[in-house]
Amino acid sequence: MITMAMNMNTMITVTGITITPMTDFRSNTALVRLMTWLSPAFPVGAFSYSHGIEHAVHGGLIHNKDTLHAWLTDLLHRGSIWNDAVLFAASWQDATEGNTCQYIAALGEAMAGSKERHMETMLQGTAFLQAIGPWDVISPEPVSEVPYPVAVAMISARNGIALEAGLAAFLHAVLSNLIQGAVRLVPLGQTHGVALMAAMEQPILTVAQRAAASCLDDLGSTAILSDIMAMQHETQYSRIFRS
Repeated sequence: MITMAMNMNTMITVTGITITPMTDFRSNTALVRLMTWLSPAFPVGAFSYSHGIEHAVHGGLIHNKDTLHAWLTDLLHRGSIWNDAVLFAASWQDATEGNTCQYIAALGEAMAGSKERHMETMLQGTAFLQAIGPWDVISPEPVSEVPYPVAVAMISARNGIALEAGLAAFLHAVLSNLIQGAVRLVPLGQTHGVALMAAMEQPILTVAQRAAASCLDDLGSTAILSDIMAMQHETQYSRIFRS
């Protein structure tokens, strides 16, 4: 059973599941902008990074849908992706107050655990700011090297995009990119990839809500094996991805 209403403020029921309007998106414009900035077509080069997953597949640590799901769950809840979410929230708050996020950017850069992790976040962040010109409504400082989550958060805040909505979109984009890379590396079928994105939906929303209420004291990672894989990937003899 599907019940829909013309009024956007009316709840929608789809086969017994009630969906309330996404009031965090202040307008359809905010939604479309997030979709543009975080789409595979946006020129940040996200498709060329595996975040150490390539070496984890090479070593047999990730070899099917279940092991990939467990790996991504650890990154999201207690690893590098969680740290990116905290950095995103702090940067959004700082930019909302009219600041330039310089301290947070320096902290995010310092927290990159390996050479390739550093390259991954800094090159994507810098590319994002270079490509964002039409939407950078303030631009109080010249484009500089900035970690990826800091860059997306700053621009989201300047464009009036709500924190939790921006966080959820950012986390979805990061995980989607890693899943698409793993689909080729393991390999997995596209059906498995879509199933993983469905499985990560609620965790993404949960972590976005948690990170929105976080502070920099909440930074920290226990996903040590992921960091080791990222370091070992630097010397892997044959590889597809840059990290």
